[in-house]
Amino acid sequence: WKTYDEETGKPRLIVDVYEAKGGTIAAKVVDTLFAPNASCTACTGAAKNKPIKDMVILWGLKPAGAEYSGGTVLKLANGKTYKSKAELLSPNKLQVSGCLGFICKHQEWTREH
Repeated sequence: WKTYDEETGKPRLIVDVYEAKGGTIAAKVVDTLFAPNASCTACTGAAKNKPIKDMVILWGLKPAGAEYSGGTVLKLANGKTYKSKAELLSPNKLQVSGCLGFICKHQEWTREH
């Protein structure tokens, strides 16, 4: 799946969305399109200054009807985590949301073939 920069709309990452432990859904970065050796300078703890490639940025999503909810998403730009949900809008579009309280920001990811 290809992600896009919130500000510019330019492609940013290629991520692999996969089934993780317990039937949950997760996503791992397989390529950084904006910088080949980018690291998470805004991250804290164990992820601080770690390479973004191979980093898990979405985890814990559980099926909830037509959606997935109850997950956590890491926003690489600020190193913060948010409650997350996702919905497959079409076979080639996945809407991923990061929420703080009742306020959510959405991002559409497109399937890479």
